[in-house]
Amino acid sequence: MSDFDYMRRQLLIAGGLTLGACLVPGMAIASPFKATNPRKISLCNIHTGEDIDSEFFNGESYIKTELKRIDNICRDFRQNEVAKMDKRLFDAITEIQANLGHKGQVRIISGYRSPATNKMLQKKGGVATKSYHMKGQAIDFNLEGVSLSKVRKAAIDLQLGGVGYYPKSNFVHIDTGPVRRW
Repeated sequence: MSDFDYMRRQLLIAGGLTLGACLVPGMAIASPFKATNPRKISLCNIHTGEDIDSEFFNGESYIKTELKRIDNICRDFRQNEVAKMDKRLFDAITEIQANLGHKGQVRIISGYRSPATNKMLQKKGGVATKSYHMKGQAIDFNLEGVSLSKVRKAAIDLQLGGVGYYPKSNFVHIDTGPVRRW
């Protein structure tokens, strides 16, 4: 067997193994971020004044009790409704922080938004009818001490989902929908 045939065979085997792993039921990749590093986050809800420090991923798996604490701080404070938030949002925020060298608080402007709150905000204007906030798949935030334009760029660089830039309201929106920006 020539060196060329050997290399070709190795590449085909590696490709087949990769494809096979992707086809195994339940073998979805949970996050595009470093799977072996613990992820910690410090959150503050600007409307309720609550803050938490959480290690929500221990390097091997997500910690359900910590995700519930995060869901609670991201609740719709107007209706006091809690919903399950998409953990990829917090993976993204910790990645944004790491890329910017930020170790401070993440200031939450809006996490989960109930249909009632969304409808009320629609009447005021500027809120999507089918907002990802209502699915727990969006968060509006800023990073203490970091310019909003840097946060926006870091979020866009991730190519995770939607990124909205609201400098007048002092926040960046990220969601886990299709990749787009405004």
